[in-house]
Amino acid sequence: MEEGELECPNSASEKRYFPESLDSSDGDEEGALACEDLELNPFDGLPYSSRYYKLLKEREELPIWKEKYSFMENLLQNQIVIISGDAKCGKSSQVPQWCAEYCLSVQYQHGGVVCTQVRKQTAVQLALRVADEMDVNIGHEVGYVIPFENCCTSETILRYCTDDMLQREMMSSPFLGSYGVVILDDVHESSIATDVLLGLLKDVLLARPELKLIIHCAPLLVSKLSSYYGNVPLLEVKNKHPVEVVYLSGAQKDSFQSISRLIFEIHQSGEKGDIVVFLACEQDIGKAYEIVCQEGSNLNPDLGELVVVPLYPREKCALFKPTDETEKKRQAYPRRVVLTTSSGESLIWSNTVRFVIDVGVERRRVYNPRIRANSLVTQPISQSQAEIRKQILGASSSGKLFCLYTEEFASKDMRPLKPAEMQEASLTSMVLFMKRVDIAGLGHCDFLNRPAPESLMQALEDLDYLAALDNDGNLSEFGIIMSEFPLDPQLSKSILASCEFDCVDEMLTIAAMVTAPNCFSHLPHGAEEAAMTCWETFLHPEGDHFTLINIYKAYQDTTLNSTSEHCVEKWCHDHFLNSSALRMADAIRAELLEIIKRIELPYAEPAFGSKENSLNIKKALLSGYFMQIARDVDGSGNYLMLTHKQVAQLHPLSGYSITKKMPEWVLFHQFSISENNYIRVTSAISPELFMQMAPQYYFTNLPPSESKDILQQVMDHLSPISTTKKEQKMCEKCPETTEQRCTIQ
Repeated sequence: MEEGELECPNSASEKRYFPESLDSSDGDEEGALACEDLELNPFDGLPYSSRYYKLLKEREELPIWKEKYSFMENLLQNQIVIISGDAKCGKSSQVPQWCAEYCLSVQYQHGGVVCTQVRKQTAVQLALRVADEMDVNIGHEVGYVIPFENCCTSETILRYCTDDMLQREMMSSPFLGSYGVVILDDVHESSIATDVLLGLLKDVLLARPELKLIIHCAPLLVSKLSSYYGNVPLLEVKNKHPVEVVYLSGAQKDSFQSISRLIFEIHQSGEKGDIVVFLACEQDIGKAYEIVCQEGSNLNPDLGELVVVPLYPREKCALFKPTDETEKKRQAYPRRVVLTTSSGESLIWSNTVRFVIDVGVERRRVYNPRIRANSLVTQPISQSQAEIRKQILGASSSGKLFCLYTEEFASKDMRPLKPAEMQEASLTSMVLFMKRVDIAGLGHCDFLNRPAPESLMQALEDLDYLAALDNDGNLSEFGIIMSEFPLDPQLSKSILASCEFDCVDEMLTIAAMVTAPNCFSHLPHGAEEAAMTCWETFLHPEGDHFTLINIYKAYQDTTLNSTSEHCVEKWCHDHFLNSSALRMADAIRAELLEIIKRIELPYAEPAFGSKENSLNIKKALLSGYFMQIARDVDGSGNYLMLTHKQVAQLHPLSGYSITKKMPEWVLFHQFSISENNYIRVTSAISPELFMQMAPQYYFTNLPPSESKDILQQVMDHLSPISTTKKEQKMCEKCPETTEQRCTIQ
């Protein structure tokens, strides 16, 4: 543990936890007594442990520490405080604890403290670290809330959560009455949820003058935030040591070769310290790992051990933290080489890092509303991101940053700030949320980063197709229930449809498996054939959605019949499956089932395996995913999207790819435009089933194509009566009003 806070007045110059002015609020005798008794922790009333004082000394060395008094004064006198601090200065761990001290001083009369994080890994690890530093139990005084995992009680004083979880909390508590202080961390990451919170909190702060808002951001965002919130106090915190930056002199030919060469030059130089390498994407982590391990096996052992650590930010992995004391004392201290991506910046907490290698680009998902698909685009990182990577070395007096790009590239090609997710992602879930909290007129909502108009229109159109909106453009009953699920609206709609088609149990499993990380392991080179042989045992002839059910059921059976967690891990390893992803799917499914029970939706007994059940599952899937249909146009696996002219192939891990049996029509869960245009998680459907389940006014809006002509012929053979009934049942609205309802002022 490096950062943290719960100050103990261990010097004559500071005899209280807070400035004197904090104690005048209410004559709080109990609070004052706790503060004067230096042996007792005021948060739980128990004596401090020796570890508390050890960690306190480490925390006092953090750059943020000297700003404590200034921060507390600003917190007392202002409703909003902006903190602009370098990475690793301690703001994410210290400031929330100072705010907890403030709430304690006023007897929590306005609530506790919540601190948002963009990434769930960071939220969990900060909560663990801060609980340790405050000398309290995780899950009691300090806790965390991330998607599908709640480690808090009603007594929790300080909670870390992801920004999307605090956003969801506003559905049931719009004015956040449980909190006296809200901290938005790393707002320069510009996630959709953070932008929504920034906009909504402007109104909440007016309604609750006692509520405090603390904003942590990168220096380049300060001026924009200041104009957004008005004249508010600003605290700036800098790291201690300058960093040597080495730029590439010419054009880069092969980044992997440059990275490998640099790593071994550093290692052979004898200079101490770990190395962090920032790569463009997670696929590059695996490639770089193989190269460095292979070449590293030929190193002279006298140079010391070189340990390569792949850090995949999307998975539930350990942070990169300092090695323990015993390891530090070993003579041949192993040098660690961490391979990660942009998302891994917040996971590097080790003060042993002396070298950073930065490729200067990242692969981003950019949503195209016209074709309802993400494009994987390799773009330069922002100047703010480049600065954060430099600041990782700020605690070291001899840090070096190796930029695999030129100074000209940094000044001309890099934007000052990372592009806002609000302008690059699908907004359907966000619009559903905004409708739920009854924010009228999206076009007039005061966002820090204005949503892309075309994406807003597409989001409203999609919600209309999903029957989530009524004739006035407000949430329908369907829409209200859909918003209860922390899922993509299409998946929520499929779950609701499964209640009608008696396949809720199976649909919950599918929803959990596609929401969790990929259940298939990252394969080492040469293990592909063995993995395919294992995975073939799970294949289901009806499609990949059904295969996922088979995998989950096999995992569940193994869990029930195993005597220890180790046995389950071994089973997953032997079958080339990701155990953490399957554990996450289990947790997601349990929460979805709780929601089903809470809102009293019908739940039929599972009937997986029967022909009728398979048909019902496809009906439920089509109810939500009728916009994601493709047809094999030439019989050789070239699938043309129904909604546009993009061509894609089935993903190599699809059951159909493995068995070489390509259905003509498929429903797919995901499609991204990249070097290999793959559709992922596919199941075969029939044109007849599609025409039964898709809203008629969606079909009429499809562009002309051979596939549409085939579907029109199918519709002409269907009974006009059944078509009319289906329209009334699935749409509940008149198609002529669609365009009007989707208009934004």
